[in-house]
Amino acid sequence: MVFLNQFGKAFSWSEPGSFYMYFIALFGAIAAAIAIERIYYIMVRSNVNADKFMAEIRKLVAGGNIERAIELCEKGKQKALPFVVLRGLKRANESETLDFRAIQNAVDEGTLEVIPKLKERTNYLSMLANVATLTGLMGTIYGLILSFASVAAEGIPESEKSKLLANGISTAMNTTIFGLMVAIPTLVVYTVISSRTSKIIDELDEHLVKLINLITGNR
Repeated sequence: MVFLNQFGKAFSWSEPGSFYMYFIALFGAIAAAIAIERIYYIMVRSNVNADKFMAEIRKLVAGGNIERAIELCEKGKQKALPFVVLRGLKRANESETLDFRAIQNAVDEGTLEVIPKLKERTNYLSMLANVATLTGLMGTIYGLILSFASVAAEGIPESEKSKLLANGISTAMNTTIFGLMVAIPTLVVYTVISSRTSKIIDELDEHLVKLINLITGNR
């Protein structure tokens, strides 16, 4: 409770270092907004059980039922893997004669369209975490400057010097811990999102190669 009261007091505009605290809070709010949007897009909107989905697609393609496979992809085309698979299947279904290069190009076009959307804005989380930490460090340096200035000041009673010194140290510690409180969760979320994005991209590479080989072999 004492910590929360002291922490809340640090946010007052009249307190030294509050300028840095508000900037860190702003960075934290921006990071939270980006994290929520990216988690939804990566974990929900673009996520699919790749092995289960591709097992069904391969079964249909192997049976020569490409149109049914296309219908299945159409239902989930808002997700990354079905979207790209749909491009390849449509090109294969439209071709009277097998054109490996045309199918590969269609898949590559779909992949180039999907991957930037998967990676979009994610790197801002890393940047905001670093900026929050550095802003906290600036507040720390500012607090130490206040502390040393209070010690070196002349004509001030010792009791007043002690109070100014304590305020300077408090400013340094508050900005440091607040910067870390924003940076650490932001970096954790960034790592989780980046890891899941890499997994989706790896699944695209793996299953699309298998699909193209299946289509060409089946033809």
